[in-house]
Amino acid sequence: MNQIIIATKNEGKAREFKDFFLKLNIKAVSLLDMDQKLPDVEETGSTFEENAGLKAEQIASLLNTPVLADDSGLIIDALDGRPGLFSARYAGVPKNDQANIEKVLEELKNVPSDNRSARFISVLAITIPGEQTIFHTGYCEGKIAIKAKGENGFGYDPIFIPVNHDVTMAELTAEEKNEISHRRNAIRQLERWIHNL
Repeated sequence: MNQIIIATKNEGKAREFKDFFLKLNIKAVSLLDMDQKLPDVEETGSTFEENAGLKAEQIASLLNTPVLADDSGLIIDALDGRPGLFSARYAGVPKNDQANIEKVLEELKNVPSDNRSARFISVLAITIPGEQTIFHTGYCEGKIAIKAKGENGFGYDPIFIPVNHDVTMAELTAEEKNEISHRRNAIRQLERWIHNL
């Protein structure tokens, strides 16, 4: 496999995946790079796995080529797992990272620092036409900051402090983030599988 389609229109995700696959000598092409306009896949699943699988399988069937899709989110213990599956549009539609961050901080305003444990999850689905979809899951443990800090990253990065760090994900460099992120941890599992292809 020397090329894979990344089933995302999220520039931040696309950039991260391209960086990862570059190291494996695999060209990653996102839906943003394609001239062909593909329909948005409705995420009707009730789990991250179902949503990732839906995206990978539908795009792979349209393009007849290997496709990787990711469904990821933020799980906050004090909020009973929210925003969870609804992370991208937690504050409503259209999706707005800043509004999502503000909603989380508002919901946690009376929760002390010790009780703000959280984790990012990334479920990767790879569909190769004619084969069964393969799944890999990665986590990044941490906690939610009291206020947003940092200019790097995207999504909830400005309010997520990874374990063993005292700065938010958005205060790390792209290289530092890519070493510890939930996507990186899922991709580590993928690498062995890719090498065996």
